[in-house]
Amino acid sequence: MSSSPTYDVFSRTAQQAAKAVISNYSTSFGLATRLLGPAHRHHIRNIYALVRIADEIVDGLASDAGLDTGEQHEMLENFVAATRAGLRHGVSDNLIIHAFAQTANATGITVDLIEPFFASMRADLETPSEPFAPVRGFDQDEHRAYVYGSAEVVGLMCLKVFLCGQSRTPAQTEKLEYGARQLGAAFQNINFLRDLADDSLRLGRSYLTAETRLTQTEKSAWVTTIRQQLTNADDTIALLPKDARAAVRSAAALFTALNDKIADIPVDRLYRERVRIPNALKAQLTAKALLATAKENRA
Repeated sequence: MSSSPTYDVFSRTAQQAAKAVISNYSTSFGLATRLLGPAHRHHIRNIYALVRIADEIVDGLASDAGLDTGEQHEMLENFVAATRAGLRHGVSDNLIIHAFAQTANATGITVDLIEPFFASMRADLETPSEPFAPVRGFDQDEHRAYVYGSAEVVGLMCLKVFLCGQSRTPAQTEKLEYGARQLGAAFQNINFLRDLADDSLRLGRSYLTAETRLTQTEKSAWVTTIRQQLTNADDTIALLPKDARAAVRSAAALFTALNDKIADIPVDRLYRERVRIPNALKAQLTAKALLATAKENRA
């Protein structure tokens, strides 16, 4: 799309709106994005903002506003339709969609990544949101499909940003795509563990088991699975552009620490409280990621 003063002002405003979303909803990802090079930073924020807004629609925004199930579906589908239109036209009157459309069109993010994400958002609306409704469990196949759509494709979108204009062999690209999916899955599974209370009590969802409640044995197994996913992802970080590595390492380190903390907490306690990482530890892990990347870049 050709540029104009009107379009440029609107686009800058859209970028600022996307930055506000990540600043208000995730201190951890907000911190990590500040470590990205300027060529990547606003694109990653734009991706996060879009997926966050969709997630909020299905996680309580619509129902808390008094919308019934049909109206919640309508709100999501309107957002989906507006996103598709924004991608086609390169412009949207929705600031967050406009910012995402700019990123998608600039970096090659296509519907094969976007549609699975919205499919997972629709799956969330299949769970009754009424108080005291039965908790819906996700079996292995449902979990796998949900995590792919809600998290792995987001990792692949971010990889599109990092590799835009970069040259990698097919083997390297395949390895990076595997790492991006593993990191996205690890982040999502950790979020499921630390959000057991909210997901089950408020949203009526049990993402990590087909039953209504996770057992201690199942929780320990998920901690082990997540550790392997993080290890698999870590093996690919050195293939990323230099100005993306510190941010990805920092985010991975923060979630590794969170997973380690969850490992020591009984599952019953996870159903009562949400685990957090102290800010001092976040700063320490971020500094360590920066140092490791600086040493690597000098080598």
